[in-house]
Amino acid sequence: MKETCYKKSSPGYGEVKKTVQFLNTVSEENRLRIICLLKDEEKCVCEINESLDLSQNLVSHHLQKLKEENLIELREEGTKHFYSLNEKRLKKYLKLLNKFLN
Repeated sequence: MKETCYKKSSPGYGEVKKTVQFLNTVSEENRLRIICLLKDEEKCVCEINESLDLSQNLVSHHLQKLKEENLIELREEGTKHFYSLNEKRLKKYLKLLNKFLN
């Protein structure tokens, strides 16, 4: 019998939970906009604020959520903070999602 991912007792169920958490994180509009903004190159917080026309507090909140899920990486240069996508982590989730949908 083919292994299922939808039964809580199945070995693949942990992957389902992780994928759902990923989808919940990126399904928030502003977080997805941040991901789109970072897909080509890293940006400092001021560039993200300006590009998305959001308050610094709101941008910081969403960056923190993305960072908690390890979807973005932080690089500090003096007092500036630069964010970039964690390509490896994103590819992992996309691969899992593809596995469930195919």
